[in-house]
Amino acid sequence: MTTAALDLAYPFTGRWLVQNSPADRVPSHGTTLFATSHAIDFVPVDAAGRTARFTAASLFQPEQPERFPGFGRRILAPAGGRVIAVHDGEPDHHAHRGFPSIGYATTQRMRIAAGWIALAGNHIQLETAGVVVALCHLQRGSVDVRSGDTVRTGVPVGRCGNSGNSTEPHLHLQALSGPDPDEAVAVPMTFRGGLPRNRTIVEA
Repeated sequence: MTTAALDLAYPFTGRWLVQNSPADRVPSHGTTLFATSHAIDFVPVDAAGRTARFTAASLFQPEQPERFPGFGRRILAPAGGRVIAVHDGEPDHHAHRGFPSIGYATTQRMRIAAGWIALAGNHIQLETAGVVVALCHLQRGSVDVRSGDTVRTGVPVGRCGNSGNSTEPHLHLQALSGPDPDEAVAVPMTFRGGLPRNRTIVEA
């Protein structure tokens, strides 16, 4: 079982808001399912540190993902390694904030029951140093690599999307002991030797 933390580069440029960080709690997403104990989310924000402006319409109805400043922003390889899996066929659905997020939350069990793909959406699995790194919720049609490709740190691999179990465009990143999330265990991660806390903004 892998227990040592895997140090990664930030898989993006620009400003990103940290959510569900294991620096604040483990399991970071409130569950150990699918080896997510040490997963972390990054929400792209604008120069002022804001996501899409919250309006009266946001309170009552789902929103197009294109409204959000980071939708389509480049995602980079956080480490050098070999691409072992790619999935790029899921639609980018509407974002859910305000009251729509309550209805979306009620369908969470259905997505869990449907398995890893329903949660991860479009994603890449990259094997590096004996660990599998998964980059999830990518924009449909944006994946730039294929299974079997060897990539270097910082190479573009896709774009930020809103596929899978996602309430607004963001990147979900986790490290696993193996490629099957049903069998693997979570591997701790650091970024540039540290781990950012919730609600902080990181810039790369």
